[in-house]
This record gives sequence, C-alpha cells and structure tokens, in this order.
Amino acid sequence: MTIASHIRRSVWTVPFAVLMAALLIAISELSYRQATLSLDQLGQMGKASIDIQVLLRALTDAETGERGYLLTGRREYLQPYAEGRRSAAASLAELRRYYAYSPETAKEIADLAAITEEKLSELATTLELYDKGEGDGWRELILSNIGKEKMDGVRALATRLVERESSRVEAGRQDVYRILVLGRIGISLMAALGVFGFIRYLRQSAELLARRAEQERIVRMERDALEVEVKLQRSAQIDDLARHLQTAREDERSRLARDLHDELGALLTAAKLDAARLKSRLSSTTPEIAERLAHLNEALSSGIALKRRIIEDLRPSSLTHLGLLATLDIQAREFGERAGLAVVCDLQPVQLSESADLTVYRLVQEAFTNIAKYAQAHNVTVSVQARDGVAHILVRDDGVGFNPDISKRAAHGLVGMRYRVETEGGALRVESRPGHGTCILATLQECKADNVAAG
Repeated sequence: MTIASHIRRSVWTVPFAVLMAALLIAISELSYRQATLSLDQLGQMGKASIDIQVLLRALTDAETGERGYLLTGRREYLQPYAEGRRSAAASLAELRRYYAYSPETAKEIADLAAITEEKLSELATTLELYDKGEGDGWRELILSNIGKEKMDGVRALATRLVERESSRVEAGRQDVYRILVLGRIGISLMAALGVFGFIRYLRQSAELLARRAEQERIVRMERDALEVEVKLQRSAQIDDLARHLQTAREDERSRLARDLHDELGALLTAAKLDAARLKSRLSSTTPEIAERLAHLNEALSSGIALKRRIIEDLRPSSLTHLGLLATLDIQAREFGERAGLAVVCDLQPVQLSESADLTVYRLVQEAFTNIAKYAQAHNVTVSVQARDGVAHILVRDDGVGFNPDISKRAAHGLVGMRYRVETEGGALRVESRPGHGTCILATLQECKADNVAAG
C-alpha cells in the first residue's frame, strides 16, 4: 500500500488540498501587492524627507563656505559653496518631481524654491561684492540680516514639509501593519484547516510510514555493513599500494645511488686523475695556469664530495656497513655542520629489522629537513633508547614551534613520517606549541636477535 493509494481512497482529499492552496495563494498575493504598494509609497516619502534635509544641509554648507572665504580670502572655501549650490538645485528638482501630483503642497514647494533661490542669490551677491573689493557693500549686506531671514524661512517651510511627510509615513506604516495582520489572520485560518486535513491524512498513512521506516532501517543496516566491508577492503588495498610505492621508491633510490656511484664517480675520478697528470707534466707553467689547475682540482674534489653526500642521502651505505647508531651519529654531525646548530645525540643499542632501521633513518632525516626549513632552532637533541622491548626515537628542537592542529607547514613530511612508522607497526606523536619548540617521538617494537640476523 502506497501514499498514492491512500490519497485515492479519500475522495475529498485532493479537492480540499487544491482549495486550501488556492486560498493561501490568493491571500498571500493580495497581502503582498498591498504591502508592496504601501512600502513603495513609504520609500518615496522617506526620500522626500531626505531631499528636504539635503537641501537644508546644502544651503548651510554654501553659507559656511561663503563665510570662510569672506573671513580668510582663501579660494578653497569656495568649493563647499559651489557643491552646496549644486546639491541644493538637485534637491529642489527632486522635490518638484515628487510633489508635482500633490496640489495641497504646490504653493509650499513654490515658496521653498523661491526663497531658496533668493538665499543663493544673496550669497552670490555678497561674493561678487567681495571680489570687486567693495568691502562696505558686502559687510552691509551681511549685517542687514537678509540672509538670516531667508534661511529661517527655508527652515520653516522645510519643517512643515518634513512634519507632513512624517504624518504620511506614520499613516502608511499603520496601513502596512493592518495589511500584515489581515494576511496573518487569513493564513492562520487556512493553516488551521490545512492542519486538520493533514492530521486526518496522517492517521491513514501512519501504518504505511511505520512499515517504510522499518524497511529503510533494514536497508540502512545492510548498506552500513556493506560500506564498512568496502572501506576495510579499500584501506587494505591502499595500504598495500602505499607500501609497494614506498618500497619502489627506496629501490629506485638504491638504483640511482648505484648509478651515481658507478658512472658519475668514475667520470669525476677520471677527471681528477687527468687534472693531476696535467699538473705533474706542466711543471714550468705560469702561475695563472697553476692557479687554474688548483681551482679545477678543488672543484672536482667538491663534486666528488657532493656526489658522495647525494648517494648517502639516497641510500646510506653506512646503514648497511656500520649500523643504525653510527649512521645516525654521522647524519647528526653532518647536519649540525651544514645548519650551524648544536646537535646532541643520546644513542643506545636497539634491535630493529633492516626496514625499521631505514624507517628510523628517514624519520630523523625528515625531522632535520623540517628543522632547517622552519624551526629557527639553536639546539637539537636526537635520542634512541630501548625500554621493555620498545625502541623510542626522539628528535627535539628549541625552535619557534607551531600548532599541530592548524599548521600546514611540513604537513606532507609529517604524514610521510607517520605512515612509515605505522607501516612498521609503530606509532608517531608530534608535540609542539608556538614558541616552545617541537618534539617528534616514534615508538617501534624491537625484534629478536635471530630475526634481525635473518633480515
């Protein structure tokens, strides 16, 4: 049984719903149109009041600019005077358009326009007399209080117009309130009738909805179980793929290190031997040639050292030949020399597999990289300790630190560290606060001696 079948069983449901919808639409549309008309009128009234206030302010600005020019003789005071004249003319034009269809205010607008023109004319005449050098004339005109009388007349007319507009605005507001109240009552009545019909409908469909809810719950449980299974399979596949990519990257590093060692090493060594032969055979060379040969020999030696450092970064041979602790000690000393930092090592023997040794090496390498780029540190501590069959690896600096919850600096490096450690069955924790340095702590399970040897 569906909702459509319930509707078909109730003969009056569809007509009743259509009627309620039509009444609601009619009431809403009527209220909207009346309210919109009233609001438009209120907006025009408010604009008229603003234009009146702008006119008063424009005349005041013009008079202020005129007085400033008369007192100081500085022409920059004429700018507010000119702007006030333009603004007053624009406001008068707007007021004439607004009151064009209002016969009861036609005389007041005409009087306002006339007295405004007289005030502006009085200001212009005063400035003209001042510019002609007729000091007695413009002073007498100012002291005659003609300008004050004109300004008082403008204010009186403007006040009457503003009061009239305020009364009309209040009446319009009351109209809007009445329209809204009527619309509210009508919609409330229609809503009450709609609720009554809806309750009747709900009683008929309650059983259907309950049955559907049960079916949806069963489907949701099955979907959630399927999503969990798919997520587990996908996570396992992603972990396998990431592990494969990590192994492939290390293999590629090893291959590249071998190629650099064999091919580039042979080329640099041969070049250095040729330079040595040239130096021995050119015993009677000039000082300039000898200096050039010495510089070439130094450059080749630097190239060989750079090649050796790159190879060690790609695949540290010391990790295979000397072990983890010696490799970390070398790595720390070289980093301290390059970065100019004090690096303190506390390295104790731990039993880890070959892959775990490489993970620890890469962890410390990435931590050193981040310290050099971001930390602004002065002291660095590297610690490797074994407690209760667990290897604890710690890298701490006294740099600027960061907020691990919001900082994006070295985000990929930290993610890579965490994944490497978790791939080996360990855990990684980053502790840092702005201004309090950073501490990276990793824990890995130790292996038995025979497992290490087998690895």
